[in-house]
Amino acid sequence: MSFASRMNRTPDAFDPEAGRETRASLPDLSPELGALIEGAAGCSPYLKSLILREAEWLPSALENPEASLAGLCAELPETSPDQMGAALRRAKGKMALVVALADLGGVWSLEDVTGALTRFADVTVSLALRTTLAPELRRGKVPGMSEDDLDTMAGMFVLAMGKMGAGELNYSSDIDLICLFDDSRFDPADYHDARASFVRATRKMAALLNDRTSDGYVFRTDLRLRPDPAVTPVCLAVSAAETYYESLGRTWERAAYIKARPAAGDLDAGAQFLETMRPFVWRRHLDFAAIEDAHNMRLRIREHKGLGGELNLSGHNIKLGRGGIREIEFFTQTRQLISGGRDAHLRVRGTVEGLDRLKESGWIPDDAAKTLQHHYKFHREIEHRLQMLRDAQTQTLPNTDEEWQRLAAFTGRSLKDMQDDLKARLGEVHEVIEGFFAPEEAASQTATPDGLDEEIIAGWPAYPALRSSRALEIFRRLRPDILSRLSRASNPNEALRAFDGFLAGLPAGVQVFSMFEANPQLIDLLVDIAGTSPALSSYLSRHARVFEAVIAGDFFADWPGEETLFAEAQARLDSEDDYERKLDAARRWHKEWHFRIGVHHLRDLSDAQRAGQQYADLAKATLRVVWDVVRAQFEAKHGPAPGRGAAVLGMGSLGAGWLNAGSDLDLIVIYDPKDDDSSDGPRPLAARPYFARLTQALITALTAPMAEGRLYEVDMRLRPSGNQGPVATSWGSFRSYQRDEAWAWEHLALTRAEVIAGPEDLSADIEAFRQDLLQSKGAAEPVLEEITKMRARIAEAKTPEGEWDTKLGAGRLQEIELIAQAGALMNGNPARSVQDGLESGVAIGWLSDADGAALSEAYALCKKIVQVGRLVSDKPLDTDALGKGAKSFLLREAGFEHLGELQAAVAQATSAAADVIDAALSRKPKDETP
Repeated sequence: MSFASRMNRTPDAFDPEAGRETRASLPDLSPELGALIEGAAGCSPYLKSLILREAEWLPSALENPEASLAGLCAELPETSPDQMGAALRRAKGKMALVVALADLGGVWSLEDVTGALTRFADVTVSLALRTTLAPELRRGKVPGMSEDDLDTMAGMFVLAMGKMGAGELNYSSDIDLICLFDDSRFDPADYHDARASFVRATRKMAALLNDRTSDGYVFRTDLRLRPDPAVTPVCLAVSAAETYYESLGRTWERAAYIKARPAAGDLDAGAQFLETMRPFVWRRHLDFAAIEDAHNMRLRIREHKGLGGELNLSGHNIKLGRGGIREIEFFTQTRQLISGGRDAHLRVRGTVEGLDRLKESGWIPDDAAKTLQHHYKFHREIEHRLQMLRDAQTQTLPNTDEEWQRLAAFTGRSLKDMQDDLKARLGEVHEVIEGFFAPEEAASQTATPDGLDEEIIAGWPAYPALRSSRALEIFRRLRPDILSRLSRASNPNEALRAFDGFLAGLPAGVQVFSMFEANPQLIDLLVDIAGTSPALSSYLSRHARVFEAVIAGDFFADWPGEETLFAEAQARLDSEDDYERKLDAARRWHKEWHFRIGVHHLRDLSDAQRAGQQYADLAKATLRVVWDVVRAQFEAKHGPAPGRGAAVLGMGSLGAGWLNAGSDLDLIVIYDPKDDDSSDGPRPLAARPYFARLTQALITALTAPMAEGRLYEVDMRLRPSGNQGPVATSWGSFRSYQRDEAWAWEHLALTRAEVIAGPEDLSADIEAFRQDLLQSKGAAEPVLEEITKMRARIAEAKTPEGEWDTKLGAGRLQEIELIAQAGALMNGNPARSVQDGLESGVAIGWLSDADGAALSEAYALCKKIVQVGRLVSDKPLDTDALGKGAKSFLLREAGFEHLGELQAAVAQATSAAADVIDAALSRKPKDETP
């Protein structure tokens, strides 16, 4: 049958002159085709331009539109890569013209139109990817792959999502794509290079499709449906995607995957990936909670787009607004999610087909399915005409009388008839949808216990932790128990506010709520933590997996010590075969133990002194195990370290063996290349850059905010020459600098230095040198002069952060530590603790026994307040802002019953310590060490 004989409708020319002008360019067309051309060009400036541009090609194309589009697609693969972009754009214009005329003339059904658009999109995406990936393969940028692997795209594939995935593209649609690659095909060492190549190819592919040139554009391309698009690359490893969906996938992402389809690249790999996604999308239980999720999503879209309120046709969004296309799609996908886990028959991509299947399976009434199908097709046709007018991605109905008249003419109907029909259809869709989406209150939504602030509780449904249907379902069951436990707290609303803070910061809730359901004692622990330490509660929000450690039977056992920690961490990291996974495993392990120390302290299973030692043990074990991992990774690239390698010194509080919950690490790296000029490996490096880059790799491994967060902040300013010196110092330079150039404050710092990691012989030499140096650099006059200057500089540069800052200020932690370092240096004592340093000051007659006791008493009290303060808050300690639980914790730790008493004791102890320090700095030791 000819095109003309298949026609059953014709648009009216809104601009008759434009229509006649365009028809005149094709004088040999039949009257029927001529009328179609005149009506199309008389309504759509975009179609007019296409018709005039393709006037020579169009008549033959209309003889058989299906064959003409198939021919276009068949010719494109023969195009040279440098011409591919222009060829795709020209082909897009021809395709758009034929599809529009077949649609306007009624030659093709809606399914034919959207199918043709989608098939062309598949072809263009495939050719664009092939064009941009081929150079990567040709240049050997994809490890282990060559141009022979181009047919499978070296394991990369593109998933078509949304309307493209369902074969339902609209006339001026963008295309939603997720680009993935099969990382199992690459050795771990090659992973990053492979990913970089796929990312480059993906970006170029999107640009080739998306960028507008003089030939137009191909398809607006959207890559944001991938997992966590703000932080993930545009092409993601399959394993990373699987992990994300398994742990963080949300209801809307499940719904999106109903329509997902491999469209380009390695289609077999794409199909295999979708098979692994099947349990994520299709749950075995009847997932009725998805109804409320979809309902809330509809409301959020309306609110965000300003589409609520009464229906007004002018400016109404026929896709997102009341009774529009999206509501029908949501309705269909939600019912598929609810039931598709049990009924595989429902697992289809298309909206119309999905409604058919739901009707056949008895999940929705026949009349509802027919009504929604009928209106869906009509809405889509109106959408296409809106977009054909000017090739704009719009679903918004006109705002002016002129544009309404143009649209009515384009549909071949009178304005009143079209508007009445539109309003009736939108209203009917809304009525059907609203009846199904009205969510019922779950049986577990019982009344709030008396005394709890209902306004706080009312805000919970908006939190990210409750955005997935599964999380919401579990939390509804938990809610009565949680509220009951909160109501029994000593201060219920304070506990409620703290729990609210935890819940608000929780990025996802399924795993945490599942743990709570299986282990109700965790709720008591959380309420206890939330009511005492908002800082730890906030930490839990971001790292809720540490709750898993509580379930283990030894969580409340005695502290195991550094060596046991190190062995456990080694075993944990040895089970991972990838560098980044090892670092993430180190972070998970570290968080579990860090959390345990804090909980033990909160629950009075340890005190500030023991907690400080435990934080230090944990830091040392972590530093040792991470250093080993970093070294192994570095040596694999650059060969074993020259000479004796390098050692890591812990300085400051780390070296002294006492940290708090928020401490950073002060480090120095010392290396001894001996007579080796460079390393011997695949990419050898000279000794100095070798150790500099190795040190930088260690800093990055400790500080980088990876998927599991960061381990520690690192301060390297105590190295020779501070920030001006090399990041790693050679053994020879370190010795000569300390003997001949170092300032007295640098010798003071060495009184607390300890080798944490490194070769045994180099570590032993460094410690021996440290001890010898302390014996020779302790002359009283320069030491006391330096202490006096340092005290003044600190007082001038740093002011206490409130009255409860017991670190800074006269007679407080930092000043007492300086006095202890001076005592140790003047006595030549290699012991690192503050107490040892104060005892050294007494031993050489610089401090009296009473002086030592006053400083020790003030130091112990200040340490307790610092330790508690860093655990209960991530801000400077402010007792007015503390809850009842935190205040009780502080008083219990310090040994007082009232804050006023504690405040007075701090003032008295630090004042006495300041007096001791003033006096000590004005005199020399009685028995100065030579």
